[in-house]
Amino acid sequence: MPRPPPGALWQVTMTAPAEMPAAPGEGISPLLAGLVDGTLTLVLNRPEARNALDARMGELLLEALEAAQHDPAVRVVVLTGAPGAFCAGGDVKAMANAAHEAVQPAQRNRALRRRSEAARLLHEMPKPTVAMIGGAAAGAGLALALACDLRLMARSARLSTAFARVGLSGDYGITYFLPRIVGEARARELLFLSTSLSADEALAAGLVHQVHDGDALEAASSRLIAQLAQGPTLAYAHIKRALLASGQASLGSQLDLETALQVLSQSTLDHHEAARAFVEKRPARFLGA
Repeated sequence: MPRPPPGALWQVTMTAPAEMPAAPGEGISPLLAGLVDGTLTLVLNRPEARNALDARMGELLLEALEAAQHDPAVRVVVLTGAPGAFCAGGDVKAMANAAHEAVQPAQRNRALRRRSEAARLLHEMPKPTVAMIGGAAAGAGLALALACDLRLMARSARLSTAFARVGLSGDYGITYFLPRIVGEARARELLFLSTSLSADEALAAGLVHQVHDGDALEAASSRLIAQLAQGPTLAYAHIKRALLASGQASLGSQLDLETALQVLSQSTLDHHEAARAFVEKRPARFLGA
């Protein structure tokens, strides 16, 4: 994916694989992107379908995230949805289509596994990722939100796993992220019953970090995102690397990794700048280097 020009959102395009059927309204991209002051905003853009994920949107999202993780101009990634919803999950209407049923299971397996890499990239890329949940997030949409490092939610929005409601077991990492956030017992409940949670219930469960009323969501998100985009990018990368390793590490091996990453961080320009700023009693100006 070419780098988005600075400023307004633009339509993300790609050359669709031969097996990907054209969709109605295909002239309008299902993914919008904008890069401003180090922040890449990705907007799931199928408002007529509550921003449900179809094959084309999934491929575009994966391509955009693959490019973002290696682009030094991108210091934070924000995932949100066009007005009306964050993401309603997979496109169930498309799943009921005869053309979908005609695709062999092995081919569907390969395609879905490839697109679900988007969740891994959101979770593991060496820069902060933020989900701004302005409307309903369900199924794979909830999984993508949970994959992000931080999640802010409108008080009017709701969350649901939703998979069991349509006879599905889950994808995009929902069974990985959910038990790690709420515990396995609560994850079983949410997955089996497809419970719909209010914003306040989601906050109490630890599924989101902040809840805001109406227009306050965008303002609060902007403040948080600006703080991250202006922060010590390499230190954030080291923090994420250490956190990702901690789940499988012994205390000794974690201390080894922390020590190595701390010494690397001490050699960065951002650390030197922060140390000078501390002595000079002024705010640090991080360059992400």
